Amino acid sequence: MWRERFRVATALAIAMTAAALIVAVVEDLPFRDPDSLVGPTYVRLPIILALGYLTDVLPRAVSRASRAGALTGTWHQVVVVTRERWPLEHVRFALIGLGSWYLTYVSFRNLKSYVPYVNHDLFDDAFAKIDRFMFFGNDPAALLQNVLGTGWAAHFMSFVYIAWIAVVPVTLAAALVWSRNVSGGSWLVTAVAVDWALGAATYFAFPAVGPKYAQPDLFTKLEHTPVTSLQNLMIAERAEVLSDPWATEAVQTIAAFASLHVGITVTICVIAHLLRLHVWVRAALWSFLFLTVVSTVYLGWHYVADAFGGLVLGVAGVWFAALATGNHLRGRPVYRQQEPKREQVLI
Repeated sequence: MWRERFRVATALAIAMTAAALIVAVVEDLPFRDPDSLVGPTYVRLPIILALGYLTDVLPRAVSRASRAGALTGTWHQVVVVTRERWPLEHVRFALIGLGSWYLTYVSFRNLKSYVPYVNHDLFDDAFAKIDRFMFFGNDPAALLQNVLGTGWAAHFMSFVYIAWIAVVPVTLAAALVWSRNVSGGSWLVTAVAVDWALGAATYFAFPAVGPKYAQPDLFTKLEHTPVTSLQNLMIAERAEVLSDPWATEAVQTIAAFASLHVGITVTICVIAHLLRLHVWVRAALWSFLFLTVVSTVYLGWHYVADAFGGLVLGVAGVWFAALATGNHLRGRPVYRQQEPKREQVLI
């Protein structure tokens, strides 16, 4: 059953890779491993799986050995827990899910880097006008800075934004490694892949660099934070790529519409709601979504219009993935646990 559930995710990964390679050939651009600075993919992926395996098995093995009053039996419990939680079917499920997810991610990052070469227009002025119209002639970033200040709030919003970077790997681990919920796990992984595909399409259709780079004067009063350093690095890498894409290992990562920070967080929140996760988990996720929207606007990454675009994109990702993974009832997204014995979450 998991093969059927990952069929669309696998096809999407192949299609995204093909699209990225075609653009690379037509525009004479390099196809990069976007995270090569932290090691090659063939090293990183096994490490990710190994860490996931250890975090899944080791705590359970130690707990069982401790309850038995003999920590010296931990290794035996590791073997027992591994046999229980990591049968061949689950190993295949995790490998296919992680492989399709990562291939889509790499292709997305490369397509994002190619946007300035394919579409030379910028829609920042249009998005800024939409924002000012919605806020009665005011810039929403300036309003937030006036309300929240530019000191401690800048550091807090920076923390929220940076924390988001850990959200996708953690949710991926929860979906593919820690949980045994095949229906929910494949739904989430496929939905995030759809988000990336839709996000790439919006980047090419409506290129924008965001308020921070289009209207830098709005953000000069913010205290220096880790996000400030990240924004400076990203604009420097964009300049390197646009100057000579073959002379640098960097990829261009600036694109505002639609906000995938918002879109992917919406996807996670909606699926968590439909899976009926614990109420405190759902409350925490929806709160994090609110803070994510505020932080992206406050720090200048996105226009409010980008956030609305991300909202639509995230919901669309959930819906398309529901159809792709069988989690629907007459086209309406509904969690369907078709194999209860295999998909039960083991504790």
